[in-house]
Amino acid sequence: MGMNAGQVQIIEELKSRLDRLISLLESERGEKVALKQGNLDLQKKLKVQQTRISELELKYANLKIAKSLMAENEDSHDAKIRVNRIVREIDKCIALLNR
Repeated sequence: MGMNAGQVQIIEELKSRLDRLISLLESERGEKVALKQGNLDLQKKLKVQQTRISELELKYANLKIAKSLMAENEDSHDAKIRVNRIVREIDKCIALLNR
């Protein structure tokens, strides 16, 4: 016993809808992958920016210290030596943070 035209039409419509659903599913999967990658990229950029902010905060603190040292009317040479020592200590801290 064969299928009548109505049954064939229903089957074809179901196949068509299934194909569209599969296509939509594949599209959504691709978008999900792209969004995950975008999220990872943004997380990396955020980490870089946070590191940069930390470095700038340390440099700013160093400048404030240098300014206060100069304001105390200390011998310029001694102040430079102290500032250089502080800069080296800050550079060591930055290196540890970047590990």
